[in-house]
Amino acid sequence: MQSALDRRFDAELARVTGPDGQLSVGRDALGRVIVENFPATLPAFFDAFCALNAGNEAVVTADERFTYADLDRLSDRVAQGLAARGIAKGDRVAIAMRNSPSWILSYMGAVKAGAIATLLNGWWEPAEMEHAITLTDPKLIVADESRAKRIAARCTRRDILSLPVEMPAEQALAELLAPEGSSELPQVAPEDDATILFTSGSTGLSKGAVSTHRAVTTGTYSYAAGLIILKALLEQDGRPPATPRTLLSVPLFHVTGEVPVMLNSFVVGRCMVIMPKWDAEEALRLIEKEKITYFVGVPTMSLELMNHPKRDKYDLSSLKDITAGGAPRPVSHVERLKEEFPNAQPALGYGLTETNAVGCLNFWSNYAAKPGSTGRAAPFVEVAILGAGDRHLASGETGEIAIRSAANIGGYWRNPDATRELFTADHFVRTGDVGYFDEDGYLFIVDRKKEIIIRGGENISAAEVEAELYACPSVAEASVFGAPDERLGEVPVAVVLPKDGEKIDEEALRSFLDGRLAKFKMPDRIIFADGPLPKLGTGKIDRRALKAQYAR
Repeated sequence: MQSALDRRFDAELARVTGPDGQLSVGRDALGRVIVENFPATLPAFFDAFCALNAGNEAVVTADERFTYADLDRLSDRVAQGLAARGIAKGDRVAIAMRNSPSWILSYMGAVKAGAIATLLNGWWEPAEMEHAITLTDPKLIVADESRAKRIAARCTRRDILSLPVEMPAEQALAELLAPEGSSELPQVAPEDDATILFTSGSTGLSKGAVSTHRAVTTGTYSYAAGLIILKALLEQDGRPPATPRTLLSVPLFHVTGEVPVMLNSFVVGRCMVIMPKWDAEEALRLIEKEKITYFVGVPTMSLELMNHPKRDKYDLSSLKDITAGGAPRPVSHVERLKEEFPNAQPALGYGLTETNAVGCLNFWSNYAAKPGSTGRAAPFVEVAILGAGDRHLASGETGEIAIRSAANIGGYWRNPDATRELFTADHFVRTGDVGYFDEDGYLFIVDRKKEIIIRGGENISAAEVEAELYACPSVAEASVFGAPDERLGEVPVAVVLPKDGEKIDEEALRSFLDGRLAKFKMPDRIIFADGPLPKLGTGKIDRRALKAQYAR
C-alpha cells in the first residue's frame, strides 16, 4: 500500500510538472522525459542559475568564499583563457586535482569553452592516469601540482598545466584567466558531448562514460525536482527549511560529487563547503561551524560520523538530511542514524556513472519503513527488472536492474563493443545489479551480478552477509567475497575491522551470526584487519584488492 508520503510526493510532482508548475516537461526522440523550460546545455545552465542565485554564497573553503556571481565571472575568464590556448569545441580538457574552487572553475570553464570536461580520478596511480589519458587524448590536462607530477611521470608529451590549488583561486588559475570578454566562445547544442567520467575500475581497465549536455542537465534536474518537491512538502507542514548548505566531502571527479552535489547546488542555490580530503572530525567541525544542513557520502562516511569518539563535542543540530549513495547502506545503520542524529532524516540514492547518478531515491519515513530498499524511481526516470531476453519482469521477480532516462550516457569513449553491451534494444542501461520491486514499486538490490558467490550450487549475496556483519555492534567495517574452493567451487570469506576499543573474536562473531544467516551463507573464514579496509577513489571498500590479498 502506498505510503502517505509517497502520495504527497506524487501529487506535488504532478503539480510541479503540470500546466502551471515550475517544470515544463516533454519527451525526446526516444520517448524519455526532458525538462523543456530549463537550460539543456551546461553553458546556458551556468549562465541561468548563477544569475538566479547571484548573491548566494556558493563555495566556501578555509580561506575563501565565493558567490554564484563570482563563479560565473571567473569561469567566463577561464573559458576565454582556454580558447586563447587553442581549445576548440569537442577537444578534451582533463581535470585532475583535489576538491577545490579551482576544480569547479576549471570544469565550468571547460564546458563554457565547448570542450569535453574529462574527469580523471584523483586517486589513480600513474599507470591508471596514463590509460585514461591515452584513451581520451586530451588537448590539455589541468592538474594540481602533486597529480601533475604523477601524470608527467608517464605522459611526457602531454600539455599539462600545473596549478598551485592551495593558493587563492585567482592566483592558482592565473595562467588560465583571460581578460573578461577577450574571446568569443563557441555555441554548443544539447546533443553535443559535455563530459567523460570513468568507471570505478574495480573489475579491470576503466572505461570513459561519455555524456551529452542534455544528459548531464537532465540528471541534475531529476535531483533538483526531488529537492523542490520535498521543500514544498516541508513548507506545507509549516516547517520551511533553512537556506541549504552542503558539505562537499565526496570527490568531484565522481558522478555523485559532480551531479547531485555540485551541479544540483547551482539549481537550488545551495552553498558548498569544500573538504579537500575526507576526515571525520574535520567534517564534524565544519558541520558545526558552517551550519551544514545536508550531508552526502558513501555509507562508510556517515558510519564514521556516528562512531567518532568526539562526536558529542560538536553542535550538529543544523544537519537535517544525511544521504548515502555509491554503495548499499546496511539496514542496521538506518535506525542508528535516527538515534545518533535525531534532527536529521536519512536518505539513500541509487544510480550509476552511466546514468549520471539518477535511478532511485528512498527518504524520510519511507526509508525508515523500508530500510532495505533503495527506493522508488526518481523523477523523470524509468527502472525495470530484466529477465531472459531482456523481458521486463513483474513485481516480486528477481532479475537485472535496468534504467532509462534522458540522463543516460551516450556510450563509452572509443569502445563500441562495451557500448553495445550496455544498452538494451529499448534504450535501458544494464546496471549489472540484481534486484526486484515490491508491491509498492520499491527497489531491493540483491547484489552485483559478478558478486554472487556460488557455493556448491547455492547462490550467496555478498551484500547480505555484509549487512549481517554490520549489524554486530562491535564491527566497524566489513567486506565479503568469494574465494575458490576445490570441493564447493567458492566459499564466502569475510574481512572485518572491529570498532576502536572493541574486542571480538571469530567464535563470538560466529555466535552472533548464528540464526541470522543460513548455514551455507556463513563465512568459511573470518579475517580480522588491523586497520581500515582499502577504499577505491569513490570511497567504496575495494573488494577486489581484499580478494587479491586474502582469497588464497
